[in-house]
Amino acid sequence: MRYKNYSSSDGFILLGFSDHPGLEMVLSGIVTVFYLITLVGNTTVILVSLLYPQLCTPMYFFLRNLSFLDLCFTTSIIPQMLMNLWGQDKAITYVGCAIQLYSYMWLGSAECLLLAVMSYDRFTAVCKPLHYLVIMNPQVCLQMVSVAWWISLANSLMLCTLTLKLPRCGNHILEHFLCELPALVKIACIDTTTIEMTVFALGIVIILIPLSLILVSYVLIAKAVLKIKSAVGWKKAVNTCGSHLTVVSIFYGTIIYMYMQPGNSASKNQGKFLTLFYTIVTPSLNPIIYTLRNKDMKEAMKKLVRRET
Repeated sequence: MRYKNYSSSDGFILLGFSDHPGLEMVLSGIVTVFYLITLVGNTTVILVSLLYPQLCTPMYFFLRNLSFLDLCFTTSIIPQMLMNLWGQDKAITYVGCAIQLYSYMWLGSAECLLLAVMSYDRFTAVCKPLHYLVIMNPQVCLQMVSVAWWISLANSLMLCTLTLKLPRCGNHILEHFLCELPALVKIACIDTTTIEMTVFALGIVIILIPLSLILVSYVLIAKAVLKIKSAVGWKKAVNTCGSHLTVVSIFYGTIIYMYMQPGNSASKNQGKFLTLFYTIVTPSLNPIIYTLRNKDMKEAMKKLVRRET
């Protein structure tokens, strides 16, 4: 092996799909397409919601934050992933791996919390429409988003620091195409029960508690919607919540399967494909879901295009 003298202090070898060279070429094309869709789609959502005055509401403030987060999340991963898929050199420095791990965990955790914040926004819009703008005033919105970012940063610092401090006894080959936490834990040369339990406990805080809040919000929304007798009211409520609920289902479904199961229960290739899904597919779908299902966003995009042309 060309990396036989390579040590874990120098960095890591990301094997990715190197045992399937043909698959690497196909995946590199797919990843590139989805990355471009993510960049264009999320940038469009941010610009349209900023330039169109009617979209300067709490809902679109959170949507801008989600789009910005998705841009950062994918950019922290995909350029290095493409280098891994395109080239023969699968090495990544220790510093590069650490930066990717911290940013990846920080932004992924932030998305979990931000989706919970957005569910509260939807609950307020449907269940307390007359007080919506008072409750969700700009200061409160900014505070909620700030808390989500800071909690996720603390989670990232704790988990990633514990993971990087694990002794590896010279092991430096990761069965992955990025520096993901489970892959780094697997190459440790000590009993990792403690770190796995810590990951599980923090997973409850970062994943299951926000998900529980989302479910409670939608139960209350469903009760409120069932009391609406007009078809117009039903349609408005569905349009208000449908996009967010779709994004939540896709994102949380994959994350829970990845992080809330025993460490060795998933095959290595299954884990890689799941990671591909929630790192490249989900961020590219978010702007599409919100624009296709959102009448105001579609109308704003049409007006801006007409104004520019």
